Amino acid sequence: LYLCATPIGNLEDITFRVINTLKEVDLIAAEDTRHSIKLLNHFEIKTKMTSYHEYNRVEKAKVLVKQLQEGKNIALITDAPGISDPGEELVRQCHEAGITVTALPGACALINALIISGQPTRRFCFEAFLPADKKERKQILDSLENETRTMIIYEAPHRLVRTLEELYEVLGDRAMTLCRELTKKHESVFKSTLSEILAYHRENPPKGECVMIIEGKSFKELKEESQEEFLKIPLQDHMKHYMDQGHSKKEAMKLVAKDRGVGKREIYQQLLEEE
Repeated sequence: LYLCATPIGNLEDITFRVINTLKEVDLIAAEDTRHSIKLLNHFEIKTKMTSYHEYNRVEKAKVLVKQLQEGKNIALITDAPGISDPGEELVRQCHEAGITVTALPGACALINALIISGQPTRRFCFEAFLPADKKERKQILDSLENETRTMIIYEAPHRLVRTLEELYEVLGDRAMTLCRELTKKHESVFKSTLSEILAYHRENPPKGECVMIIEGKSFKELKEESQEEFLKIPLQDHMKHYMDQGHSKKEAMKLVAKDRGVGKREIYQQLLEEE
């Protein structure tokens, strides 16, 4: 099985290796055959194509695995094969069947957006499109509140404002970059803050697929918030929490002092005053 990266916009963003592989394999499995036929026609690729998408991913994967076991070579094409798409299921079944899987690299929207965003690139997390299910969506959003890595989220233009509103409610105001129409004629990179990007697009409805690159919470901010929370707990209860875990009074004082961002002597003094 060959996982072939195809262009995310500009048709020239394809490798010679991918073109040659698509010409040489026995079958091409495509997430959207109507979209993919334009690519194949552009590069004069005549290989037979079959549909493989979210709604037939399990059963169709079984069919494709059977063909692979019979000796056929198959290429899977999507914008980012195996990442937040049905290719994940096909790859899993191939591994279970002992079929060799290889990837042919190419353009990837999340990486393109990240490296031109101006946001920190060393540590990042990718959330793809947020779930449509309200409960699951809230769980994901809540989990991002204290995320320290740069966050990458995809969104369709007609849902962008709503998603920005939800992100602002959970994350507060953060540095953010909005990338649109990557690699295409009207590519744009809007680096500002979450609140300003939200305000702008309330007045100017966006066009084109969007990638949001959002600053993570700093470790300093996380530590300060944690200390604030600990300060709301009565000192004796805080001490009891650690002593119940088997720590000595001396060890508990040290841990409490660290939680509250003060010296151990200060905790000792406060305990004396409360006695």
